Amino acid sequence: MALSLPVRATNGILLIGYGAESTLMGGADTAVARDTSALNTNPAGLVQIKSKQFDAYGSVLRTTHLEQVDGRNDQHADNRYTLLAGGGYAQALEDLPCTAGIGFFTQGGAGAVFKHINTPFGTNDEMYSLFGIAKITPGMACQVNDRLSVGAVLSINYASIKQGFFYNTSVPNVFSGFKNKGADTIRPGFKVGVQYRLDEQWTLGFSYTEKTELPLTGGTSLVNNGASGVVRYRDLSIKGFALPREVAIGAAFKPDDRWLLSAKINWIQWSDAIKDVTTTWQDPDNSSAASQLRTVNPQNWHDQLVYALGAAYRYDDKTTLYAGYNYGKNPVPRQNSSALLAATLEQHITLGMARKLDSNWKITSGIEWLLPKDVTYNSNVFGQNTEANNGGFFLHMMLSKQW
Repeated sequence: MALSLPVRATNGILLIGYGAESTLMGGADTAVARDTSALNTNPAGLVQIKSKQFDAYGSVLRTTHLEQVDGRNDQHADNRYTLLAGGGYAQALEDLPCTAGIGFFTQGGAGAVFKHINTPFGTNDEMYSLFGIAKITPGMACQVNDRLSVGAVLSINYASIKQGFFYNTSVPNVFSGFKNKGADTIRPGFKVGVQYRLDEQWTLGFSYTEKTELPLTGGTSLVNNGASGVVRYRDLSIKGFALPREVAIGAAFKPDDRWLLSAKINWIQWSDAIKDVTTTWQDPDNSSAASQLRTVNPQNWHDQLVYALGAAYRYDDKTTLYAGYNYGKNPVPRQNSSALLAATLEQHITLGMARKLDSNWKITSGIEWLLPKDVTYNSNVFGQNTEANNGGFFLHMMLSKQW
């Protein structure tokens, strides 16, 4: 389910955090990273797992503010709920100052479904775009000395996309509706990280994530071609998406045994990851149809600086409270905005708690508010002063066992 469902993500098409503690501290995880989510935040943090640990988490997104507003429409998206999941296992290695692990993470995505949109061609039709990314991450971290730890992961990234745009509408020589499905890809990637403990109170963190191209191929498409009828193209490719290069730095401060404060700055190179998205349809099942169709949609995203602040307070021996804030300016140029992309969110507030059930088990839960963000732009399809609005909240939960 997590592989096939999109996430209306937050820092562009990425989530603000991975695993419950990372997310509930607002994504300020680079210098903290102390559970198996370190495999996707800062792998150097794995060394803080001194025995064996298993984490499983799930989240539900409730969209409250995902809308298409223009001269003909004031419509909320029909897919109001999205599920995502992940988890990991890690254990310390005997006779080595190292910890190894493997994790599965819903990395992010974007998309919306509008079942009843008034089109510029006088019809009422459907439009949707569902793009999801997941990864498997085996990795290892080692304690170099009492202060320094380093880690690295190799990831297997899977992405898929499903799209439809006014499929039941066709205007000869002007517009052909379509449905795209089945285009996906599997690509490798890697991340490295460092944590350095200055003293008993301060820890610094650094992580680097390499760009991963995501060329989506192997799909099929139905194109409502008017005079030619519905044409099935048996070779569909969509190229121009990538997981971006990232550089994160962070610091964590423990003023006493109860408090943990953390901050992170993450640079995300969207300008090199999402520029032009090219869709190519080939191999039609109708000889009278065009042998190849191609569209190029300029995206030209901006680089993004994400700022995260988090706090953890140990209320008692069994209970820890969390709070966080995450801000990243919308990387999508105004003229390339779309309610289908839904990647415009900027601010997030998180609150939660962890509770030890016994000496081995712990449950962590909380809420993440995606503060509403409205963008007004001029659309070639929907006209002047079109609005794309987005907002909602996540419910997060993670069950952990350490033994």
